[in-house]
Amino acid sequence: MTLPFLPIFVVDLLGSALMIFFAGACVRLSYGLHVQDRENVLWVYLLMVSHALAVFAVSRGVGHIAKQLLLLGGYRDIWDGLRPYSGSLNTISFCVVGAVTLFFERIWKVYQQILRDRHALREAHENLVSLNKRLEDAVAERTAELARSEQKFRRIFEASLDMIAVVASDGTVLDMNPAGREMLGIDGLNPRWGVGAERVSFGTFFARPEEWEQLKERLQRECSVADAEIDLVGRDGREISALLSAASQCDVLEKTAIFHLVVKDISQRKAMQQQLLQADKLASIGQLAAGVAHEINNPLGIILGYTQLLIREEPEGTERREDLKTIEKHTRTCKTIVEDLLSFARRSHTKKEPASVRDIIDEVLSVVRHNLELRRIEVETHFDPQIPALVVDKDKLRQVFMNLIMNAQQAIGKDGRISIRTVFGDDGKHVHVSVSDTGTGIEPKHLPRIFDPFFTTKSTGEGTGLGLSVSYGIVKDHGGEILVESEPGKGSVFTVLLPVTAEPVESGGRDD
Repeated sequence: MTLPFLPIFVVDLLGSALMIFFAGACVRLSYGLHVQDRENVLWVYLLMVSHALAVFAVSRGVGHIAKQLLLLGGYRDIWDGLRPYSGSLNTISFCVVGAVTLFFERIWKVYQQILRDRHALREAHENLVSLNKRLEDAVAERTAELARSEQKFRRIFEASLDMIAVVASDGTVLDMNPAGREMLGIDGLNPRWGVGAERVSFGTFFARPEEWEQLKERLQRECSVADAEIDLVGRDGREISALLSAASQCDVLEKTAIFHLVVKDISQRKAMQQQLLQADKLASIGQLAAGVAHEINNPLGIILGYTQLLIREEPEGTERREDLKTIEKHTRTCKTIVEDLLSFARRSHTKKEPASVRDIIDEVLSVVRHNLELRRIEVETHFDPQIPALVVDKDKLRQVFMNLIMNAQQAIGKDGRISIRTVFGDDGKHVHVSVSDTGTGIEPKHLPRIFDPFFTTKSTGEGTGLGLSVSYGIVKDHGGEILVESEPGKGSVFTVLLPVTAEPVESGGRDD
């Protein structure tokens, strides 16, 4: 049986063309996949297989098409010559396809290994990202904690009322809090002591430079110093008594060259100690003065009495009468001194009652104003209208203000001004009465002694040295304070602080 030729011819031509077409499509598709992921070994292998199949499809399809066309055109002899080559080419291309296909298992294993490696790398990457995130969180938390700690200690550093300083071993100040800069009078300097700021040596503020050298040696030897009393001098010349504690960070191998200092101003404490010593001294002198005054007062009274009797019997103008007058004068002076001593040494009977400070001062001024005008001394008064009536002993306060005004007059001499000012304190518990003058002032070395009995810088005959001592005792008896500020050549200011009490108080004491 013979099959029809036309169907075979059509199928052979169409099948060969489709084989070439599909092979080309496979090459194009696999190349597109390879371009998208050039690192994917599976797409590389698929591209190789597609090229091998394309070579086989082209070899076989072109061979069949050429065969059919040559047979149809009656060129069998040409086909017979080409057929061995076509078959060999088909065989070779088929072998290539087979060889490439044999590598599939190996390529698949490699691909699976790559996938596993990628998965492991992905997990490692995720772990690294997670670890990095935790590390960043830990660093951020630690940074925030350090910032809070730094802010807390910076607040302590800035708000401390005592000096806190960081000082290099050569004395250079590296940092100092506002209280320290205010204490030393260097407020205008850069608080961070940065580049370009004035470099300050802490040792220059020591009143005795050798103390700074001793302090450095001790710090380098012992690493710490506690409660060392030192004397500093600020840039404004103010002397400061201070208590210093210092430390340097020490370890076994080396000692740091940085000192951390805490300095407390104890000037007020020192002043209070001096006042306590002064009070003790005054109490001792008062007890002594009381005994001496009793022994002298009675004989002086007898001498004065008999002298006055003798004067009555002497006629005017005789030399004997003048001698008796001299005796009387000096006896009265001695008796005045003894009475002042008694006033200073003992608590006499005191009756306190409501009184106006302004009225007391006006009464004193009415007595001394004429004498002040003769010396061309101007008196200025500034009375605070808010001051209430005080419960005081009017007679004794008159004595206090009289002493202060007369001292101011003697300090001025002639041609000057005395200012009297009363102020109601902001706390509502004290009244401030200040008496200032334009006199010669008081030497700093004399200030601690001005309330001592018998201490005076006046010429002989101008004062006994008891006026301020008695005034001090009267003010203390009223529960107040008496303060003084003075500078040579610029006058003095005496301030009396009196408490505001609600009711009259009667206090009694010894009348010896």
